Amino acid sequence: MGANEIEAPDTNISYADAIQYWTGVPATVDGVLGGFGHTTLPKTDVKGSITFIKRVSRLYPEFEESGKKFGTRGCDVGAGIGRVTRDVLSKFCSKVDLVEPVVPFANQISTELERKNLLDRLGNVHQIGMQDFSPEPGKYWFIWCQWCLGQLKDAHLVNFLERCKTGLQKDGLIFVKENNTSTLMDEFDSTDSSVTRADLSFRRIFDEAGFELLQVEIQQGLPHGLYPVRSYALRPKKDKNL
Repeated sequence: MGANEIEAPDTNISYADAIQYWTGVPATVDGVLGGFGHTTLPKTDVKGSITFIKRVSRLYPEFEESGKKFGTRGCDVGAGIGRVTRDVLSKFCSKVDLVEPVVPFANQISTELERKNLLDRLGNVHQIGMQDFSPEPGKYWFIWCQWCLGQLKDAHLVNFLERCKTGLQKDGLIFVKENNTSTLMDEFDSTDSSVTRADLSFRRIFDEAGFELLQVEIQQGLPHGLYPVRSYALRPKKDKNL
């Protein structure tokens, strides 16, 4: 690297350091939400996510038709203890597969769903990192990624999204809900070895991975002092030669 070159924040990411950090975090809602589990954050987040999925379904009827024709199996990536599956995805999906590499979190998933009598919605739990996850072709109506993509380096995130593209059924979508920086710059956090990306960085990565952005929305009503949070609905780009 030249003397005037600035090291990209994502080059500092260590997957081993991230696993070590999160393994030491309590497998609770408060733990996975960084101490905000007893604030308005959980309910506000859930309400916003449900509203966003409903809005996308209304604006893009082919997505809703896809679920009726091919099934409504979903995938929760970076699932933690299953909070999003329990409170959001279970309202839309007949079954949800979960991807979570942190063993204490993955072991808590069935308990969280059982508390709400939702074990019938539990599919497979893949205890692997996103960088190693390859979904079965055409398996999912939608794939949900929330507060987890910052753990991946840029190149690995592009590759991950490309693999997820093959995992979607016809007219299926990917939903991303992530923190954004308030500037044009990405920021590295050494605490959990992650990167918080700027909105423009996400848009560049989505484009590079072969997706078009259908809808984007800023989550309202979050506690003060947090990063802005955006929800993105992504559709694979259409082949112009078809």
